[in-house]
Amino acid sequence: MLIERVNVYNVSLPFTGDFSHSRRSGPFVNNIIVELIAHEGEIRGYGESAPRMYVTGENEEDARKTVCHFIERDNFPWALNDVSQIWDFVDHLPNRKEYNAAICAIEMALLDALGKTQNRYIVEYFSKDFYTDKVYYGAAVTLTHQEKVKRMCEFIRMLGLRHLKIKMSQDFQQNRETMETVSSVFREGCEFRIDPNGIWDRDMAFQHIPLIEKYKVKVVEEPMADDIPGFAQFAKTMRSMDVLLMACQSAPSLKDVERIIKNGYYNMVNVKLSRSGGFRRSLKIIELLRNKGLSFQIGANLGESGILSAAGRVLSLLCCDAKYYDGSYDQFILKENITTEHVSFGPAGEAGPLDGPGLGVNVNSQSLERLSYSSTRITIKRP
Repeated sequence: MLIERVNVYNVSLPFTGDFSHSRRSGPFVNNIIVELIAHEGEIRGYGESAPRMYVTGENEEDARKTVCHFIERDNFPWALNDVSQIWDFVDHLPNRKEYNAAICAIEMALLDALGKTQNRYIVEYFSKDFYTDKVYYGAAVTLTHQEKVKRMCEFIRMLGLRHLKIKMSQDFQQNRETMETVSSVFREGCEFRIDPNGIWDRDMAFQHIPLIEKYKVKVVEEPMADDIPGFAQFAKTMRSMDVLLMACQSAPSLKDVERIIKNGYYNMVNVKLSRSGGFRRSLKIIELLRNKGLSFQIGANLGESGILSAAGRVLSLLCCDAKYYDGSYDQFILKENITTEHVSFGPAGEAGPLDGPGLGVNVNSQSLERLSYSSTRITIKRP
């Protein structure tokens, strides 16, 4: 396959409602899309990432520039015939978290294009040592007023989901009311995880211990920065309560995860494709966690289109040993999608492989153009 040109888009994906957490709010989210075009337009490979300044230090403009810079490198596989070329390209890119979203989008587009050319679902390009053909997704309860929290939970219960991530704020009273509301809907049979997105301090974290105990919270995700005084004590308390403390924003790269393991505070890591730099780098992190005996989950970014959701499905299927799976939400939260089909789960969150080659989804070119900032689209032609 000879890649002829690459288009890089900034896209704005609108939500159906308010899906806020402590680090972001608003009616839409900004992502980047990489489009590889080959065989006079007959083959188009797509990749997506969700740059977040508070996670890897990238915004969408930074990521777009980085994509262009990396594609212009001498070793970019314009003539792509084997997956080993993709791994060689990715392995020679800089190992800095500030580039992870850009690398994710490029790698994903290359895999999608190669899979479409070879008529293969991209699962086939990876080891199947931990493969499963079925996973069960959980759901997230975002920051909002209590009546909406209740409606959200009732909808989630109707879908039959039993793993719930509950977003937390810096307002203890709001958090207490949210836990009461959630518990009133899910009286039994549901596992709770809480996620403050790293905004608590020591006092706020310890104030929540009675709530964590009362509602039998299984996982506390990134409560605060691990260099804040009192974090080590909080981590020790969680361990004594058999509550898993999960790293998220602090674990974007293999180097960061190595540091986390060495410090010994966290006993679980949330792995996300966009944040970790795509499949190659995410799977290296997961391999390290397996070897060191730490748990992990496959996570998702708020506001993924069907492209990134489809990629997250692949990573999930490759990891039968993940403790939880988040993602495939685009049907429920996006007002308009980029793919012609929604990537979603069935009753009880059940989901399996997607049909079709590459990522298994088709992109609606009109939707892509409409949702992109047309003035910022960049086209790079084969040298």
